[in-house]
Amino acid sequence: MTQLNLLPDVKLDYLRTTRNKRLVIGIAVIVIMASVAILLLLGSIVYGFQKKNLSDLDKDIATYNKQLKDTQDLDKVLTIQNQLHSLTGLHEGKAVAARLPAYLAQITPTAASISQMQVDFEAKTISVTGTASGLEVVNTFADTFKFTKYQPLGQDGSPQGDPINAFTKVVLSSFARNSSGANYTITTEFDPVIFNNASQIKLTVPNIISTRSLTEQPTDLFQSDASATNGGRN
Repeated sequence: MTQLNLLPDVKLDYLRTTRNKRLVIGIAVIVIMASVAILLLLGSIVYGFQKKNLSDLDKDIATYNKQLKDTQDLDKVLTIQNQLHSLTGLHEGKAVAARLPAYLAQITPTAASISQMQVDFEAKTISVTGTASGLEVVNTFADTFKFTKYQPLGQDGSPQGDPINAFTKVVLSSFARNSSGANYTITTEFDPVIFNNASQIKLTVPNIISTRSLTEQPTDLFQSDASATNGGRN
């Protein structure tokens, strides 16, 4: 049986276009519906779950806040904790007074001795009083203070950076001759780094005169003075 297509080509193109149009519209409707569904889902998450989560967090904050307020002596506990945290910094920042005898042994000439010493770590000053074999030794002692330098030491023990003056504003406050030689009082300011607990330093003493650190006579450095009192602060 023979079939004849009696529809013209224009009619066929129209039907084909109509069918494609319906297909495109159907796909577009499906995409729009899927987009709306995703939008609604996101909206429910934002305004539903997130709102509930924030509410739960507020409740937790209120609960923990009440627990803290109910803690007995909370202010004292926090104060003690803060003080404990600051101990490390205080320890590193405190002055190491034990270094002073070694420094004086390096600086003091063999012909001089110390009968009184005052140290003020807040004002960063040192005052030494004693006797010497003569005024020239006293002048040398003062000059040794002026020209003594220091260098911080690295982890390997090697000096770091350029030498820095360890003592400044060195003043020969008083001096006088006596039957055995001379009396003196020298005052000076010091760089706090040389007593810093967190730093290791090396003193470089000028080769003006032999000191006790070179002649190995540290026991002769200090002499008793019944009339002197130590007014220094450590």
